[in-house]
Amino acid sequence: MSSLTALARVFPKAALCTAIALVLTGCSNSDDAATDAPDSGVTLNLYNWSEYMPQEILDGFEAETGIHVNYVTFDSNEAMYAKLKLLDDSSQYDLAIPSTYYVEKMANEGMLQEIDKSKLSNFNNLDTSFINTKVDPENKYSIPYMWGSTGLAINGDAVDPKSVNSWADLWQPEYKGQVMLTNDMREVFGMALSTLGYSGNSKNPEEIKAAYDKLTRLMPNVKTFNSDAARMPYIEGETNVGMIWNGEAVMANDEGLTNLVYKYPSEGAILWMDNFVIPKSAQHVDAAHQFIDYILRPENAKIVSEEIGYASPNAAARELMPDNVKNNPAIYPDKATIAKAEFQEDVGDDALQVYQQYWDKLKANQN
Repeated sequence: MSSLTALARVFPKAALCTAIALVLTGCSNSDDAATDAPDSGVTLNLYNWSEYMPQEILDGFEAETGIHVNYVTFDSNEAMYAKLKLLDDSSQYDLAIPSTYYVEKMANEGMLQEIDKSKLSNFNNLDTSFINTKVDPENKYSIPYMWGSTGLAINGDAVDPKSVNSWADLWQPEYKGQVMLTNDMREVFGMALSTLGYSGNSKNPEEIKAAYDKLTRLMPNVKTFNSDAARMPYIEGETNVGMIWNGEAVMANDEGLTNLVYKYPSEGAILWMDNFVIPKSAQHVDAAHQFIDYILRPENAKIVSEEIGYASPNAAARELMPDNVKNNPAIYPDKATIAKAEFQEDVGDDALQVYQQYWDKLKANQN
C-alpha cells in the first residue's frame, strides 16, 4: 500500500460481466443460469482502501451467497489502525485489508482473530512466496490479497521521462509545485530514507530526523498528498512528477493518460502487500471466511488483479492471465527489481511515534 487503487479497465466491462456470469453458473453455456441466492440477512462489513475491490466481485459474492457487503473505505494504514483501535469492541467491521507491516502490529496488540484455514478451500492457490512470512508465520492472522510497488510517476506530456530516474530527482528546483506524494507516512519517509542510503524500515531516530530534514527541503516542490486516487492529480494536470502506486499508473494509462510513465527508482522501489484480517470483535466471522475464500478462487483473483492493476499473490490466478498482464513489468517486476526493492516492515511503536511526530510537523508546514 501500502497503500494501496481505483478500477483499471484492462478488459471491456462487458467481458468482465461475462466472466462473472460464467463463474456464477459453473462456467456453463446453457440457458439454465444459476439464480441468485436468497437474502441471508447477513451484512459483511468490509473496511478497505478506496476503490480497491471490483464491484463485479461484490455483486457476484452477494448473488452466490445472499450475503450483502457494506464497503467502507480508508486512505491510510494509520487511519485504518486508529479507527479499529478506537472502536475496539464495537463489532463494526468483519474484514479489513491492512498492509503487511500493520498486520504484525495489530496481531501483536491482540486486535485480530485467528484465521481458520480449514474454511478456506482455495488457500493452496496462493504463491508460497507470499505466505508464511516472518510478519505472520503460518498465516495465523492474515491472508494475502494484493501486492505491489510504489515508484516514480512522470507525465511524459510535460516532463521528459528520461530526466527522472531516482527519488532524488524530485528535489530538482524545476519541479516546484509539480510533485505529488502519497498520503502515506511510511512511504514518504521510506522514499527520503532511501535517498540518504538508509533502510526505509529504519528505527534510528537520527536517521528518521535526517529524512524529515530532507523532506522539508522537498516541500516547495510538493503540490499535494494523495492516497484516495493517486492517479487523479496526474490525469487532471495538477502534478507532473512524483510518487504513485504501480496499479494507479496502469489505471491512468487505461483511462487516457497514456504518456504517464511508471519507473522503479534507482534507489529501489517500495514493495508492499495488503492482506485480509478479521478484527477481534467481528460479528460475521463465517461470512468473512466465505468472502476470503471467494476471492481466492483463481477466476475471481484474476478479475481483481486485471481490474485494479496490481499483482496477485494467487499463483493459480496468474496462470489464467493473458501475457500482456502477467508479463507487464509495471505489475509484475522482474527478479532484479524485486531484489533491489524493499518490503515494508513493522518498525515498532517507539520508532513509529518518531515517524508520526515528524510527519505531523511536515504536514503542518505544508504550503
